Amino acid sequence: MVSGSPYFRLSFFFFVLACLVTASLAGDPFVFYDWTVSYLTTSPLGYKQQVIGINGQFPGPILNVTTNWNIVVNVKNNLDEPLLLTWNGIQHRKNSWQDGVLGTNCPIPAGWNWTYEFQVKDQIGSFFYFPSLNFQRAAGGYGGIIINNRDVIPLPFGIPDGDITIFISDWYTKSHKGLRKDVENGVDLGVPDGILINGLGPYRYDQTLVKDGIFYQIINVEPGKTYRFRVHNVGISTSLNFRIQDHNLLLVETEGSYTVQQNYTNMDIHVGQSYSFLVTMDQNASNDYYIVASPRFVNSSDWAKVTGVAILHYSNSQGPASGPLPDPPNDYDTYFSMNQARSIRWNVSAGAARPNPQGSFKYGQIIVTDVYVILNRPAELIDGKWRTTLNGISYLAPSTPIKLAQQFNIPGVYKLDFPNRLMNRPPKTDTSLINGTFKGFMEIIFQNNDTTVQSYHLDGYAFFVVGMDFGVWTENSRGTYNKWDGVARSTTQVFPGAWTAILISLDNAGIWNLRAQNLDSWYLGQEVYVSVLNPEVDQSEVPLPENAIYCGILSSLQKDQAQRVNFSGAPSISDSSKTVFILLIMALIGHSLR
Repeated sequence: MVSGSPYFRLSFFFFVLACLVTASLAGDPFVFYDWTVSYLTTSPLGYKQQVIGINGQFPGPILNVTTNWNIVVNVKNNLDEPLLLTWNGIQHRKNSWQDGVLGTNCPIPAGWNWTYEFQVKDQIGSFFYFPSLNFQRAAGGYGGIIINNRDVIPLPFGIPDGDITIFISDWYTKSHKGLRKDVENGVDLGVPDGILINGLGPYRYDQTLVKDGIFYQIINVEPGKTYRFRVHNVGISTSLNFRIQDHNLLLVETEGSYTVQQNYTNMDIHVGQSYSFLVTMDQNASNDYYIVASPRFVNSSDWAKVTGVAILHYSNSQGPASGPLPDPPNDYDTYFSMNQARSIRWNVSAGAARPNPQGSFKYGQIIVTDVYVILNRPAELIDGKWRTTLNGISYLAPSTPIKLAQQFNIPGVYKLDFPNRLMNRPPKTDTSLINGTFKGFMEIIFQNNDTTVQSYHLDGYAFFVVGMDFGVWTENSRGTYNKWDGVARSTTQVFPGAWTAILISLDNAGIWNLRAQNLDSWYLGQEVYVSVLNPEVDQSEVPLPENAIYCGILSSLQKDQAQRVNFSGAPSISDSSKTVFILLIMALIGHSLR
């Protein structure tokens, strides 16, 4: 064959074209979503009320992606107030610009849209998103995030026959605006009006406690099949016990970590936590079965009516669910709940986002560089306003996000002086940050001086839960730490009058939010940001987004709102890859026609 012949040039063209197609599709895929966040009218507890939905759905859509995929979400804010969405448990490696909290982002004004773009780098597991401002989570706006294993990394269990997401939450018929006004005025949230399961009220298991006409969730299953249940407590402030009548819950994963596989008859799921269970349909289906979410650690008879109930329906079921609900643990037994939490262990032999076993990161052998003992206090008056504190400081959000102030070297917006212990001084409001050491190893002890269970969450990381106990933490408490298979997660509970210790490898540069997940505590100031700066120039750290919204001191930089872009929901290659791909094809065609 002569290399200059038209046949050769045409063959060469198609060979190179095939190589280009392979190369352009070999990168990490992009998925695109176009969301409109708006108010909907629905009746989860039988009374019409306004909720926050996404694309007309309550709860919102599920992001179902795979490790390392790139997610692009164009969010149109059709609410009557500013909005941010945060991605609970997503680490945003070197990209805290996408975190969706006030320390990193200016809010999306009403009527505007903003596009989030982030990669789920080196993550697997079950997570959720929710609105982070103005008590809006109390009205909904939440949805699930599923990050699947790459094909090259097997699951540490058989592939389930189905995947089911369940949101459990306390719920109030009062609007989120009314609830936040109550909290600002020092009024306790009180007993919720109900517990929702997937945005729906309870099945009428008791005609005296549940009114007629409430729509409830039905989960349809096939006998003999095994399903993965991803259960998220997306509520405001109530710890919930989750159980399925006559079925075991085989725990396999929590917040991105595969766990030692253990059977539970029920699980306490605290505010902001997520768990995955395998549930096998091994009953005789003489009737349907109750799925229950009930409040924990409450001591009022008013709570008796506050139970979420859905239905597990086998395809060959012979009749409706009946009889009493499956028993919960003793409501006052916090020791049971703590021992259950201690029993959750990391599966050190399983691969997750990477092929190497999770346990190859030997966190127990790393030297701690920074220690913070963080003590909370119930709401109190500071300068005439009700506030909550961590180490005596109630976080005051500046008008200019910390991340932007850091980017533009604006002085006076924040201070890197958050104390590592409670100081002997009156409580105050301040914008005080934890100064984290890049690639350091931080120990945080949460000491709960409140009367209720509190959950704490750290954006940007999975931390190791190494210890918890009742009483006051001391240096000697380290002797009880689990230094081998403490589970890595992003939200941990702290029982009243108790402490919880976590360890964090600070390898993710950025500004990261550490907060109470209990919405009333968070809203009144129980949060702090951790600044983790890489002292060297890191070309892989994501720069300031071109579409950044500016506010506060930087408001003058804000351009007019860009035209809204509609995306398809299908995976695609990146725009830069497309451009290069098209140009190369054009060049090859021109060469082949010479």
